[in-house]
Amino acid sequence: MTKRIMHLDMDAFFAAVEQSDNPELRGKPVIVGGAMRGVVSTASYEARRYGVHSAMPVFQAKKLCPQAVFLPVRMNRYKEASCTVMEILRGISPLVEQVSIDEAFVDITGTERLHGPPCALADRVKAAIREATFLTCSIGIAPNKFLAKISSDYKKPDGLTILEQEQVGEFLRHLPIGKIPGVGKKTGEELRNLGIAFVSDILKFPPQFLENKFGKWGAVLYSKARGIDNSAVEPCGDPKSISCEQTFAKDTGNVAELEKMLLSQAEEVGRELRKLGFKARTVTLKIKFSDFKTISRSRTFPDPFDTTDLLFNTGQKLLLDLKLTKTVRLIGIGLSNFSSGPCQLSIGQSREQTERQGRLDRALDRIRSRFCADVVVRGRMIDD
Repeated sequence: MTKRIMHLDMDAFFAAVEQSDNPELRGKPVIVGGAMRGVVSTASYEARRYGVHSAMPVFQAKKLCPQAVFLPVRMNRYKEASCTVMEILRGISPLVEQVSIDEAFVDITGTERLHGPPCALADRVKAAIREATFLTCSIGIAPNKFLAKISSDYKKPDGLTILEQEQVGEFLRHLPIGKIPGVGKKTGEELRNLGIAFVSDILKFPPQFLENKFGKWGAVLYSKARGIDNSAVEPCGDPKSISCEQTFAKDTGNVAELEKMLLSQAEEVGRELRKLGFKARTVTLKIKFSDFKTISRSRTFPDPFDTTDLLFNTGQKLLLDLKLTKTVRLIGIGLSNFSSGPCQLSIGQSREQTERQGRLDRALDRIRSRFCADVVVRGRMIDD
């Protein structure tokens, strides 16, 4: 049976959602990202013509495209659209591996009798997504995940590329080396210094040479150059971590300001943890200093917990233990090491106090879910 993997990638997802929600933005350059000191999350294709791309500093994007409409990230709205897309995909196959908020692999092997040929199936998926979300996507269908991902990027936006097994060799012969997922700027330069400009050029070197130079990645490169990728489509399980981080508009060494931001993040992360029905054991604090040096500090508890107070108190303790000597550009907090079990008692609290804190958290979660996140705030969040 011929293996067929579909890779679906939404086109300029965040910006496209904004243009869909606000028709006045259609046809205009739209850039979704943080504040002036943040980075671009997504740029519409109109903005990309000016050289704007994801992960570019916002201040640089404004220089390249000052006429663009700059919008804040609305993650809840994007998650809502993403859920709609993923439900459509799960309607054609139980083997759906969501790899990010806007892309997924689907194993459609052997579905021809149910859905018809791959081209017809892809057209129906694109039409269903367009009808449900008013968004476009690009689809690649190929014998494995590696080739499917490359194919989906081949004719963006709103593209469809179907690669048959007998076409793989010719396809890779003309494919630039930088198109291989995982080949970044540094690795790309090293490969080009060896005279490797196209994927097929990799095969000019023996596998052992590539492995000696690039380690395990060298062996992976050689396999990909032959069009081989045996990785399976794995339906996503539970998330492994939850985190939130924020870049300040201006570097700060004010501990009170850092703690206030940390509390806001702890509430968001704690709310997400409880929404998923999990408890966590590990708290991680992330700090990026004004010189762009980034550090993280973690603490792991013997028992899982899900209360905002313990999350914040732990993050606060990790922050104070740093004894800051430089101003801070970014702060973030996260949870990991999920498990089930009895809740950890908060430091200095009885079990009754911890259970009371848990009931309070859930009451606040229900209120914020029904109204909005800012309808109820803790006293220490209010400026003097």
